[in-house]
Amino acid sequence: MLARHEIRSLRRWFEDFDRDILLPILLGEIALHNIGALQNGVARRESTRPITATPSVPRDSRPPDCGLKPCNAYSIAAATGLPRETVRRKIGRLIELGWICREDNGHLFITEIALEQFGSMLSSRALGELLETADHVRTLLEEKPA
Repeated sequence: MLARHEIRSLRRWFEDFDRDILLPILLGEIALHNIGALQNGVARRESTRPITATPSVPRDSRPPDCGLKPCNAYSIAAATGLPRETVRRKIGRLIELGWICREDNGHLFITEIALEQFGSMLSSRALGELLETADHVRTLLEEKPA
């Protein structure tokens, strides 16, 4: 049951990301690096900066107006185990799509566009399916004799 859920999710991600399964993995890792400190309640450090507009980043693709921890291609390659050149190319594609912005110093940030598009997608589709799958698994476990 869990495998069926995961396969359905992977197929949708594959289609949602123009049939490139590495894009959602990289976008997810960048997002986790960016918001990880905020989610874990870590106080803002010197490496975490308030998001401000840069001239090369269009207004509609700027990161949200909050503090995010930066990451770079090297840290994403290390986190995923993918070759740095592959990560570099895929990051270029994510930037073209407007889902990631890269500052002059190489810091990567997820954009508001990505948060809006994929945040609503996750909350409307994946979460409901995950809860439904969990309910089915719970029912099966309760029916199984000890």
